[in-house]
Amino acid sequence: MPYSDNYWCKEEVMPEKELKELQLKKLRWVVRHAYENVPFYRKKMKEAKVTPDDIKSIDDVSKLPFTTKEDLRENYPFGLFAVPKEKLVRIHTSSGTSGKPKVVGYTKNDLENWIEMVARCLYMVGLREKDVFQNMVSYTFFTGGLGMHYGAERVGAMVVPSGTGNTEKQIKYMLDFGTTAIHCTPSYALHIKEVAESMDISPDEIGLKIGCFGAEPWSENTRKRLENAFGLKAYDSYGLSEMNGPGVAFECPEQDGLHIWIDHYFVEVVDPESGEQLNEGEKGELVLTPLSKEAIPLLRYRTGDLTMILQDKCACGRTHPRIHRIFGRTDDMIVVRGINVFPSQIEHVLMQIPEAGDHFQVVITKKGALDEITVRVEVIDEVFTGELSDLEKLKRKIQNELKKELNLRTNVELVERGTLERFKGKAKRVIDLRGD
Repeated sequence: MPYSDNYWCKEEVMPEKELKELQLKKLRWVVRHAYENVPFYRKKMKEAKVTPDDIKSIDDVSKLPFTTKEDLRENYPFGLFAVPKEKLVRIHTSSGTSGKPKVVGYTKNDLENWIEMVARCLYMVGLREKDVFQNMVSYTFFTGGLGMHYGAERVGAMVVPSGTGNTEKQIKYMLDFGTTAIHCTPSYALHIKEVAESMDISPDEIGLKIGCFGAEPWSENTRKRLENAFGLKAYDSYGLSEMNGPGVAFECPEQDGLHIWIDHYFVEVVDPESGEQLNEGEKGELVLTPLSKEAIPLLRYRTGDLTMILQDKCACGRTHPRIHRIFGRTDDMIVVRGINVFPSQIEHVLMQIPEAGDHFQVVITKKGALDEITVRVEVIDEVFTGELSDLEKLKRKIQNELKKELNLRTNVELVERGTLERFKGKAKRVIDLRGD
C-alpha cells in the first residue's frame, strides 16, 4: 500500500524485507554500543561467550543474555548507561512500588525518536490538529505524562496537561475546553464516568471521540463499557519506562492487536520458565531490545508482560506486526490452590455482567491449609432495591461465570456502588492476606 495521509510516516508501511534489513543493521549497532560502553554487558556477553561480531543475522539474538528489572535496580542509578551524564537531557524512573526504582535516561536523539513514535501512535488513532488532548496522568517521573504530551503536541493537537486527580475539575475542563481525546488508565476513565453521572452529566455529552488507555491490563468488555458510556473509540496503549515509555505499541482503528514498532524494537516472546523463544500465536513473556536507544541500550529485556505475536496481516496496511493485548504480568499472577489467576480474567467476566458495576477487588486469605479467594463486586444501584433472593441469584451467577473462566471456586461479595477505593493511576485490584 502506498504511503498516504493515513500514516504519520513512511516507516509504518515499509516493506517487510526492508524492515528486517533495518532491524539487523540496528541490532548489530546496539549490541556493539552496549558491549563497548556498558561494563555490565561486556561482562555478561563474555560469560555467554558471545561478541558483537557473532551477531550476523536476526536469529543470532538468541545468543545474547537477558536483562531483567533486577539488573536495573542493582545498577541503580546509572550503572547500565552507555553515555556520560553530560549527554543526558532527561531521566525518568519506573512507577514500581517496591525497592529501588528503575532509572532510565534520554539523549537528545532518544527524546526525538520517542516523540516521533508517540506521534505515530496518536496520528494512527485519528488525533489531528483540530483535536484537544487532555492528558490525565502524572507529569513527574512517570513516562506517560511527558511522553504523551510531546507526542500529541508533535501531531499539532492542543494539549491540556491536567495531570491526575480532582475528577470534577477534569470533567469541567473537558466541557470548557472542548476536549475530544483523553489519555488515562481505563480504571480512571470508569471513575470519570461515575463522577460525571453523579454531576448529572451524561458521559456521552462531554464530546469525546478518542480514548487512549494504558498502564494496566484491561479487557474487551471494559472497552465496550467505555465506548458505550462516552461514545468514543477506546484504544489500547502499551509502553514501559525501560523502553522510553508509551509509544512502544498501540492499536490502530481496526482495534485488533497493537502494532509494535519494529524499526525501534526487536520483539521476542519467550517461555517465562525456560526462556526459550516461542512462535507467533504462542502466549508467553514479551522480551524487547530497543534498537535506537543511545543512553541505555537494554539487551533482551524481560518485560514481565504476557502476550503473543499475532500471525495475520492487519487490514490497516501497516507492515509492523501486532501483539495481543496484554493478558497480565508474570508478577501480577496469583496462584490460588495451584491454579494461575490473573486479575484481567476476573475483570473480563465481571464486565460482561450488566448488574456488575465498574469496580471490583480480589481478597485472598488462608483458611486452614487452603487458599480462599473472595471477589468483592460493586453492583448497580437497582440491584439493592430488589429482593434478597435476587441478590443471591446474582451472586450465584457471578460465581458460576468465574468458575467457568478460572476453573476455581470463588466467594463473591456484592457491595454498594462507591464502597471500593478509586485510583487515579494504576488500579490495585488484589489484596493478598496469606502472609509468607
